[in-house]
Amino acid sequence: MTQMKTQGNDNLIYGKNAVFELLRSDRPVDSVLCSLKRTDGAYHKLRALCRERGVVLKEVAPDRLNRLTDGAHQGMAAFTGDFVYADLTSSIEEQRRQGRRLFYVLCDGLEDPHNLGAIIRTAECAGASGVIIGERRSVSVTGTVVKSSAGATAHLPIIRVKNLSRALEELKQAGVFVYGADMDGTNFRKIDFSGDVCLVVGSEGKGLSRLVKEHCDTIVSLPMRGQVGSLNASVAAGILIYAMEGCGREQEV
Repeated sequence: MTQMKTQGNDNLIYGKNAVFELLRSDRPVDSVLCSLKRTDGAYHKLRALCRERGVVLKEVAPDRLNRLTDGAHQGMAAFTGDFVYADLTSSIEEQRRQGRRLFYVLCDGLEDPHNLGAIIRTAECAGASGVIIGERRSVSVTGTVVKSSAGATAHLPIIRVKNLSRALEELKQAGVFVYGADMDGTNFRKIDFSGDVCLVVGSEGKGLSRLVKEHCDTIVSLPMRGQVGSLNASVAAGILIYAMEGCGREQEV
């Protein structure tokens, strides 16, 4: 009898974009599952990508995909090898070799996989160097994160570190200026984000932890004009990421 892996397993990727980007990346793929009911252009594209990678494509009943993903599969899923996290020191060295600006996003205690996925997606679109997460008190890269990132995890280095404060110190030693996002900070519109930068985003409920906040060079905030006092973590991060991206682009020009 074939044993099926359960939802939440880090080796299960699901959703059309996530599976397509996985197949386009160098990450190993064990097998791909596709709903028997899927016969559209996306299905033929999936078959072509699997053939190109030499990956087994299995057509299965929709109920099986539903059980694996709680119905969030869009007709496609894939089993892959363990997610390979990048190393911070190696990432910094590689960026330097390529003559690229250092531009990192560090997530401090982020627990919602949808928020992490959305931040990874925005960071990849904005040309960031990588996203840094902690080993403890933080969501890891799961199938939900991959799907929420629209497959961006296949293209952007995700760095997992044992100690976030030490990671920030390493970045600062490399000449990176660290900006923490918090309610009591300076209006981000008054900040010049040029140079090598790192944006630190806090957890959904508690914000930045004390130690991480102490390692930030400057605290920045988004002005709140309405009745609601705060933004979703990934939305706030997206605004600040593109504010930083804009300064970096002006530098390159």
